[in-house]
Amino acid sequence: MPAHRIVFANEKGGSGKSTTAVHVAIALASAGRKVAALDLDTRQRTLGRYLDNRSAMAKSIGQELATARHETYDPAKSGPIEERIEAMADGMDVIVIDTPGRDDDYVRTAISMADTLVTPINDSFIDLDLIGQVHAETFKVTRPSFYAEIVWDARKARGKRDGATVDWVVLRNRLQHLEARNMRRVASALAELSKRVGFRTIAGLSERVIYRELFPKGLTLLDLGVIGSEAGMGHIAARQELRELIAGLQLPALETAEKVNEPA
Repeated sequence: MPAHRIVFANEKGGSGKSTTAVHVAIALASAGRKVAALDLDTRQRTLGRYLDNRSAMAKSIGQELATARHETYDPAKSGPIEERIEAMADGMDVIVIDTPGRDDDYVRTAISMADTLVTPINDSFIDLDLIGQVHAETFKVTRPSFYAEIVWDARKARGKRDGATVDWVVLRNRLQHLEARNMRRVASALAELSKRVGFRTIAGLSERVIYRELFPKGLTLLDLGVIGSEAGMGHIAARQELRELIAGLQLPALETAEKVNEPA
């Protein structure tokens, strides 16, 4: 069976895209899946550096950590993007592709090759504007935005190429920082927009200091306990968020949250 291709894409930075991509990749690897990861952001390389840090940590503690085979795409050296994605996916169960916060041909090609497209957004009207414009007084959606049109074009290209569909998932990150009325308004606008442009909405990861602290070590929430660090109540809640996120993606044969291993 071909590798399932999960593409994380959002033109707006600061949405937790790379953090979420890493955690999904490691969660699936921890569940025993063969995972590849491709970073298309040749400048920031957040996904690539995170996994490099992980390899260094595993070596320093003398302990094997579940991880993904990874590389950063270099247009000057890696060849056509389609061929690189296919080569990375060969023999894998899943390939996770992290894209830069901009629009370019490589990003559009990756989206058109996705089986699952994940667009993390901070749960605010600023981020919502990426995919749909909202009336200033009624908060009703007035029209889809440019990014929704990009995804629409990519979906058409995918359908024309092999008849397959792209499952678009909008991930609502950092929900806990919204006041209740604004949260309801965003949720209502997303529900209306999802029917117009065709995406599913699931809850993502909350804003937690732990995510920033883990990056230099290349660790994830799933490693707490395995490496001797104690997990507090906030960390336990965050791990539950991750399990629910994986289940919400509804990946083929991977949608069961219990498949994501817990540390002993």
